[in-house]
Amino acid sequence: MKSRAIVNFFQIASLLMLLLAVALLAAITTMHFAIHGAEVQVPALKGMTVADARRETAGLGLSLDVDNRYYSGDVAAGHILTQSPAPGTVVRREWRVRVSESLGPQKVDVPDTMGMEDRIAALELRRAGLEVGATIDLPDADAAAGTVLAQDPPAHAQDIAQPSVSLLVAAPDTEAADGYVMPDLAGLPIVTAQMQLAKVGIKTATPNYAEGPIQVAGGFAAQPGMVVAQSPLAGARVDQTILVKLTVAK
Repeated sequence: MKSRAIVNFFQIASLLMLLLAVALLAAITTMHFAIHGAEVQVPALKGMTVADARRETAGLGLSLDVDNRYYSGDVAAGHILTQSPAPGTVVRREWRVRVSESLGPQKVDVPDTMGMEDRIAALELRRAGLEVGATIDLPDADAAAGTVLAQDPPAHAQDIAQPSVSLLVAAPDTEAADGYVMPDLAGLPIVTAQMQLAKVGIKTATPNYAEGPIQVAGGFAAQPGMVVAQSPLAGARVDQTILVKLTVAK
């Protein structure tokens, strides 16, 4: 009688362990599908229209943000130039995919705003279909306050990356300088970049040269003598004490 009770106990215990194992396996399987079912591969979006890319990403449960717009001679206007994350990257649903949009080839002529009053300069840029970038004040005893002293990119520049122009504007000589915002020099010939910085009293170190092929913002290949990297980066606030380092395509 005692031996039968022991056998029954072990049978019940074995059954309970089997049920527990089945439950654990079911839980692990459920978690596996829950986790991996929420993951998707980022599709290749380059060359798609922005509208098609939005539909493609929305169908996968992803969101799409157009972060930047660049001119491009290779990709038609309204189509995707670059994306992040890269195609094939596994991400969770609702992940934000960031892209840059092509504006097509540059068709606008960059106006010459030098010597204009800053508000008139901004109006001229907008009339040309360009955006006003950073506007920085620099004390200047020889120019009326509000006069444009320099612009980036320069007048009539070709193959510019973005549709924006930054302005350096004269401030009263009694006003403290608020520095200078580094322009995006990528894609400019080294001599042009050095001249632009020299206009506002900023010096450059001896350039570093990098072997190609190298791509710059906008997705086009850098030509020999073209700036491909800079330190400080574009948008950093600098003054005449900073020595700018430029990397140039060899």
